[in-house]
Amino acid sequence: MLVSTVLRELLHPDRDPAAVRYSLAHTKLPPETWSLLHALRTSEVYYVLAGRGTMEIDGERREVEAGDAVYIPPGGRQRIFAHGPQWLEFLCVVDPAWRAEDEERLET
Repeated sequence: MLVSTVLRELLHPDRDPAAVRYSLAHTKLPPETWSLLHALRTSEVYYVLAGRGTMEIDGERREVEAGDAVYIPPGGRQRIFAHGPQWLEFLCVVDPAWRAEDEERLET
């Protein structure tokens, strides 16, 4: 099953007074679902806070769990799957900061 993730932006240099070039978001994905396949022009790091999942980058998959950090290079085709029974929660750090025009959704 595919769903959109629940994302809450925590820090963005265009909105916050922080002198940083990255953006930070807290993301949650319901059990037994994939996030949408997408690619960013910028680099990204996922830091898993809770749950277990499968991270896919450019067709390669690896298991992830709380405490894992995953680097996603610019242009990497990426998505993540949440294994049940709990939600997968992770932080997303995008550098330079996320902008809509830098993201390409590869499925709907």
